[in-house]
Amino acid sequence: MSEKNEYQRDFSSEQEQEAMRTNKDASNAAAHSECKDQRYPYTVAAMYRFVPIADIEALRAEIYAYCDANVPSICGTLLLAPEGINGTIAAHQQDMDKMVAFLDEKLGVRSANEPACEFKFSHASKQPFNRFKVRPKKELITLRKPEANPHQKVGTYVEPQDWNDLINDPEVLLLDTRNDYETKVGIFEGAVDPNTKIFTELPEWIEENLDPTKHKKVAMYCTGGIRCEKASSYMLAQGFENVYHLKGGILDYLEAIPADQSKWKGDCFVFDQRVAVGHELKEGEWVVCHACREPLSPEDCARAEYENGVSCHHCKDSLTPEREKALRDRQRFYAEKYSS
Repeated sequence: MSEKNEYQRDFSSEQEQEAMRTNKDASNAAAHSECKDQRYPYTVAAMYRFVPIADIEALRAEIYAYCDANVPSICGTLLLAPEGINGTIAAHQQDMDKMVAFLDEKLGVRSANEPACEFKFSHASKQPFNRFKVRPKKELITLRKPEANPHQKVGTYVEPQDWNDLINDPEVLLLDTRNDYETKVGIFEGAVDPNTKIFTELPEWIEENLDPTKHKKVAMYCTGGIRCEKASSYMLAQGFENVYHLKGGILDYLEAIPADQSKWKGDCFVFDQRVAVGHELKEGEWVVCHACREPLSPEDCARAEYENGVSCHHCKDSLTPEREKALRDRQRFYAEKYSS
């Protein structure tokens, strides 16, 4: 049996492939429709697509103009780079419908059949971002390794339903490509945590700790999939033979796999005001310290060093009186602004 067939169901017929796409679309639609529930007034859309963009500034201006005229509730961040688009945005449902249609027309963000492309809906009980930004970038996810080119090659995608079988293989090394502040919130059983502070540290860690002649099978994962597009491409360029990555990332896994069958421990850190989500993408109980950006558990928030919006046990001793006052003033401002 081939490496691909060992860990991936062989959807050989067009009908089976269409059924798979339909099931994923139905899952996204179900998440999208939850925003009709007043408990979840915001639809959250996470997306990326590696697609060439010729004129970033012109597209950026067009996106802003469209949002100003058509989607008043939009918030979040979109990143535009010569290699494509990446971001997470949120809006009320009707606004999100219009925004997604616009981005799909311009960049094909709903191109489910294309490699290096992911799109996912979830929901939030309150506005998850303070404002809307479109930022130009040199890379969608900064790695600074030109040989990591998802347009040319990426690792083998593994669907969430097949992931447990893959990582149960004793010959597979399971690699978490996220940073240390993310892995403290949750991690897969048996995963190797490189303890990186930023993504650009990962290639050096791979060079120092992994060997293509010894590590014949590497499975990697990240939050939504985009870091693995770059990391798997990089590892293939370094001579690693069999590199697998979790299709749709941890978020798709948590939505698709029941908790009693899951090998995920904890919650998944996300880059918005929800901070973390668990199985079925339910909002967790973590918060982020506004001073040092460390995620904090309920137990961390019960410590004496914690002051909402100001400090935690990671940074309390390093804050100057001036910085502490500025943070307290900022917290008061946002508390008054968003109290309604």
